[in-house]
Formats: sequence, C-alpha cells, structure tokens
Amino acid sequence: MNSLEKMIMQEIETLEDMRLFDVLGFIRYLKMEKPAKPKGIEKWFEEATQTVRERAEELGVTPEQIQSQIEKIK
Repeated sequence: MNSLEKMIMQEIETLEDMRLFDVLGFIRYLKMEKPAKPKGIEKWFEEATQTVRERAEELGVTPEQIQSQIEKIK
C-alpha cells in the first residue's frame, strides 16, 4: 500500500458508517469515469488545496498541518 492509499484509509477509518456508503458510491462513480488527464488532476488538487486553506479555521487545521499532508502526497 502506497502513502496515498494509507492516507485515504486513515480518513475512511474515522467516518461514520452512513458516510461510508457515500464514499463507496463516489469510488464507484470515479471508476466509471474516463481516466482523468494529469492536467485535470493537478487543477483539481490545486483547487482542493485552496479550499482547505480558505476553510482551515472552520476545519480546525493549521497551515502546518495542511503543508504536512501535501508533502506526504508528493
């Protein structure tokens, strides 16, 4: 299991059972989609990162925690 898979599993482990159904549905949706292009993935990642930074206080995370998670992915 690579580091990204481990991060995903850590996040999934903290979800309530009903939210797991949402995750399963989303995974199945993604599998049915055409493969994403690298540029599309990069754009999505940047937008997601920006959203997390904008909502950091609401989410209860620090800039250091955000950067730490980004570094784990790279």
